[in-house]
Amino acid sequence: MCAFNGWNDAGEAASAALGLILGDFGGNEVAEIDPEEFFDFTAVRPTIRLVDGRTRVVEWPSNIFHAAHVPAAERDLLLMSGTEPSLRWRAFNEAIIGVAQEMGVELVVTLGALLADVPHTRPTSVTGFASDDSLISHLGFQRSSYEGPTGVVGALHHACQQHGMPSASLWASVPHYVAAAPNPKAALALIRGFEGLVGLAVDAAPLEEAAAEYERQVNDAVASDPDVKAFVEQLEERMDDVQDDALPDRLPSADSIARDFQRYLKQRGPESS
Repeated sequence: MCAFNGWNDAGEAASAALGLILGDFGGNEVAEIDPEEFFDFTAVRPTIRLVDGRTRVVEWPSNIFHAAHVPAAERDLLLMSGTEPSLRWRAFNEAIIGVAQEMGVELVVTLGALLADVPHTRPTSVTGFASDDSLISHLGFQRSSYEGPTGVVGALHHACQQHGMPSASLWASVPHYVAAAPNPKAALALIRGFEGLVGLAVDAAPLEEAAAEYERQVNDAVASDPDVKAFVEQLEERMDDVQDDALPDRLPSADSIARDFQRYLKQRGPESS
């Protein structure tokens, strides 16, 4: 299972979900991809942190694999927490495939989150995609019809297909008007999708509490601005009207994202800047 910070991680939902799964099942670090060949450090900058308040340590963008034994399950887990690279995506994905083959991986699952025209007040939509016909039929997923810019997740699934390695992808829809805030509700929805996909139970109590608090805070923020409240009500009506015919892989326009998010920032006020 893979999740990447960056373009594929709206509301930090995918990385948060994988982090909680890793924390629940544990695991030992078994491999790491050297960032030197794959990152433009002027675009994805390393960070400095202090150890014991004195020693300065540089932390580079990481892509780390953890192997977790799951005693009650038919399969163990190989969890990769990563950062979308800046350079050489094909070589980067070949490195992932190489680790997967060496570890005997039978199915690659990626987690992703995208910005969408959805209200925060409704259950988070999670859509599953797969490229292999037998996998689509077995899991009840669909074949993606999306055309347009892609992230490393899309490139990784293409690499899996070229190597004959079955792969599936879970995507959560994140309200674009609160895109700047971490979204534990979407992360929780991804975990529930993961449970259904692989037949494992995850202790997600911390995310359940965080999701409830997130929804309460966003409700308060939306209620304080009539324009934002009216906009959210429009989204609710639209979702209720077209629930069965919604296209979860269609992204909103950049103009729509910018306009509505600016409204959200306005209602928060200057004290939150």
